[in-house]
Amino acid sequence: MQIVNDTRAARARLRTPQPNGYLVIAAEIGRWAGPFAIPARSLRARQGAVIRAAAELEGRPDIESVAVFRAVLRPPGEGGRLLRDRGRSAARFDLVVVVRTVDPDHARTLRDDAQVRDLAQRVGSGAHRVLTIAASNAARIDDVEHADGRPVLFNFFYADDRDTLIEVWRYTAGWFQERTSLSNSVLLRPLDGESGDYGLVNFASWPHYRTFLPSLLLRPSFRSFVLANFRANGVAAQPIIYRSVAGAARASRRPAATQSR
Repeated sequence: MQIVNDTRAARARLRTPQPNGYLVIAAEIGRWAGPFAIPARSLRARQGAVIRAAAELEGRPDIESVAVFRAVLRPPGEGGRLLRDRGRSAARFDLVVVVRTVDPDHARTLRDDAQVRDLAQRVGSGAHRVLTIAASNAARIDDVEHADGRPVLFNFFYADDRDTLIEVWRYTAGWFQERTSLSNSVLLRPLDGESGDYGLVNFASWPHYRTFLPSLLLRPSFRSFVLANFRANGVAAQPIIYRSVAGAARASRRPAATQSR
């Protein structure tokens, strides 16, 4: 691993990862105009069907929460050429569902669950592309808050070496902690045998757009440190900002497990 402009380097302050599993179902349904998501005409009706199917899963003992997110915009990223050279698909998902389970094994076996198959069918019906991955929690700043209206980040990472990818993430996440007051983030690592398009998916949020977006657009060190380190270490980072449309209220009522730093 190579750290560029290391005078700015500080590893993220992390808490112990949670033992949960995650099933991420993501679909590309509409289109994008530059950085902005342009919803398909069918998305509103589809979104309602997805929310109803997600609500039916909540309350099961093997499922801790189900949340539905709709894309808003794509901030600056890095690594488009790397993805093309490796034959990997770019992330343009405008609808994402995250099912948090009691452990990673449950996340994998949920693929064959009738209710989850119904949910995945509703998410992916008529979509240009659908991604479903079962994952574990590789690292954690803190559990992600995603109340309605709160900007939520999913950053879809690819690198040839996933161990290097995790180390680079720890330094760049440290920049976000210091420069954007990032207080929560859950790093999702696909389980063995899952899709290789993305080595990690970062899940995080901020209270308001003004908390982080000006730093991405105006702060020089975002490009000279964050994007430069992705580029120097062969990391493709594809961030997308979403808003929560379902599942936040129940998740916010669930007491977080006590973890030590």
